[in-house]
Parts: sequence; C-alpha cells; structure tokens
Amino acid sequence: MIRYLLPVLGAASVAIAPAQAQEAGAFGGFKLGVVAGYDKATLEYADLDTNEDGVLYGVSAGYDMDLGSAVIGLELEASDSATKWRVTDADFGDSIALALGRDLYVGARIGIPVTSNLLIYAKGGYTNARAKLSYDDGEGLVISDSDTLDGWRLGGGVELTNANHFARVEYRYSDYGNYKDGGVDTGLSLSRQQVSVTGGFRF
Repeated sequence: MIRYLLPVLGAASVAIAPAQAQEAGAFGGFKLGVVAGYDKATLEYADLDTNEDGVLYGVSAGYDMDLGSAVIGLELEASDSATKWRVTDADFGDSIALALGRDLYVGARIGIPVTSNLLIYAKGGYTNARAKLSYDDGEGLVISDSDTLDGWRLGGGVELTNANHFARVEYRYSDYGNYKDGGVDTGLSLSRQQVSVTGGFRF
C-alpha cells in the first residue's frame, strides 16, 4: 500500500516546493484536512487470528504551536472504514461477523522540523470506534449488536507545508482491547493498522 502513497507525497512536495524560501515557523496555526488511506484490522478470538482490510476516509482538524526547534499540537479526527469480515467455525457451522464504523480520535503530536517546510512527527491519543457484531448459530438464530470500543492510538509521519496548505503521510496503530457486550467480555479483541494521506488548509 505504501508504494501507492509515495506518488501522492511526491505530488504534494512539488505543489509545496515554492515555499522552500520560507523562514522557520511555518508549521503553526489551525489546520483542516481530508483523510484517505488503507485500513487493516485484526480480529483475535481464542486461537483464531484473522485480518481484513478496507478503505479509510474522513476529516481532521488541529492546532499546532511552532516553537522553532519543535512543534507541538492537538489533533481531532473523524473517520470511517469499509473494513468488515466474517469468521466461520467449520466444525459447528456458526459464524461471527464484525463491521467497523465511524472512528473518533483526539490526541497530541510532537514534531521536529527537518527543513523550513518538512516536519517529522510522532502522535498518540484516545480513539473510539463503532462496531457492529453479529452472531449466526447456523440454525436460524441470528443476534446482532452495535457498540463503541475505547482504545489508544500511536503513530508517526511526515508533513509538508506552505503558507496556506499542508500534506502529510502517516502510519498509525490502534488497539481497542476486548469487545464487551452488555459488560460481558466476548473474548474478541480488535486492533488496526492504517496508512493515511491527509491534505488540507492552514489558517
């Protein structure tokens, strides 16, 4: 997936190239952007470990303070994903299906300017995802339930900026722990890895 994102970053760097003459301090201010990328989710249950992937899309907003030698900021993101899958027990014929929905994130990031318009950063924070879990016993009984999952996210990436725009590519890992239904631990655990591209405006 990363090889498909590299041309996007290259195009962004060409678009931002006129900003090379900018002085330090180019990373501060409010930022509003659109997110797109790759979402790979891992579902673990007992001895089963399965992965599915899909498209990630959403919006982000944040504020950065440029301290010269470092950049610190707050970030918000609302995203959704097309990732979903079904796990079937060949012996008993029952199955579990899980579909991932909207994901809300709030966190902080800290970065080090490499040049006047290139930033390398790390991030971390809280994430809350909606998931729909369905169980089919294979004999006509189907039970489904939607719930939200609390978790944490760590990641990092690179950002290019000019006076009015920014573009970034990042990797992030999110862990939502075990899925609980009505306070009862189902034994299902969920994590996801994502590679995203974000582009937008600076204010």
